[in-house]
Amino acid sequence: MSTEQTKNHRYVHALNELDDVNISRIRPLIPPQILMEDLPLTESAAAAILKGRQEAEAIIRGDDDRLLVIVGPCSIHNPAAALEYADNLREYAETAAEDLCIIMRVYFEKPRTTVGWKGLNNDPDLNNNYSINKGLRKARTLLLDIAEKGLPAGCELLDTISPQYIGDLISWGAIGARTTESQVHRELASGMS
Repeated sequence: MSTEQTKNHRYVHALNELDDVNISRIRPLIPPQILMEDLPLTESAAAAILKGRQEAEAIIRGDDDRLLVIVGPCSIHNPAAALEYADNLREYAETAAEDLCIIMRVYFEKPRTTVGWKGLNNDPDLNNNYSINKGLRKARTLLLDIAEKGLPAGCELLDTISPQYIGDLISWGAIGARTTESQVHRELASGMS
């Protein structure tokens, strides 16, 4: 090996020691459009989502004197349990519709400042395997199922990529305490239609 080749080899080796030292593997994300084609928005789901958006907007503007209620579990880890909750909540929402606009809280991500489970999107099997494509598919499927029941859903917009996969399925987008000072998150929440 020539002196130049040896120098280049050491340089490449040094870069390998510096680059992505905390990355154990890289797996590509499914493109949002592919997932949306696999799990398309239906007309009945779209009607429920639009109704939820319009009612929430009217309440916030003061054109509707009902109370806007975002209610549900802290985070979703069991889609079957979430659907059971949605059935019960939808029944109650129908009886309280004169006074309340109820949107089901369906949060898929956990904001963590240290360690712990990051949520269904990131770790759907709760085993630190980080099967993100599987998590995004589960999240989109659940939101479709909830909308098909006629119940609007709300999500926290924690990761700035996730809304590309589910933004068409939510009636309410929220940013949390840890992201209210983030310009990107405020813009993201403002841009949700």
